[in-house]
Amino acid sequence: MPKKTQKTAFKLYREGADYQQIDLKKLRAFLKAQTPLETFEFEEVSKGEHWISISTPELTNICPFTDYPDFGSVLIEYVPRKKCLELKSLKLYINAFRDIKIFHEALTEVIFADFLDVVKPRKARIIVDMNVRGNVKTICKKHYNTVSPSA
Repeated sequence: MPKKTQKTAFKLYREGADYQQIDLKKLRAFLKAQTPLETFEFEEVSKGEHWISISTPELTNICPFTDYPDFGSVLIEYVPRKKCLELKSLKLYINAFRDIKIFHEALTEVIFADFLDVVKPRKARIIVDMNVRGNVKTICKKHYNTVSPSA
């Protein structure tokens, strides 16, 4: 006689059915109101392409599937036009994602769109490098007006 298999009450999620990511338009409006990205004036005084690299290893958000935290880093590189990104505002902005349910790809889109709207650089690129979880690593890259992405 075959043994009865014990049914478990524990269910992580049903892929494609139980997740909910925050509406990105609402999220961007919230971030703009609560933790706006700030800039300061930039004046170029020498010839050449002035690249600025900013990174933070403390990106945290919530996985919409599992409700577990995701950890990663953000690298933004850009050629300023007339404005540079103020770093404290970026720190506060990045920290605002701590309790937000959002996919890595959407997270990259939101951060980059908000950055482009405020800084209006000549060229820019972003790399969102998420830590391994569940044997999977995600690296999202987006480029604006560039031909040579960084590693």
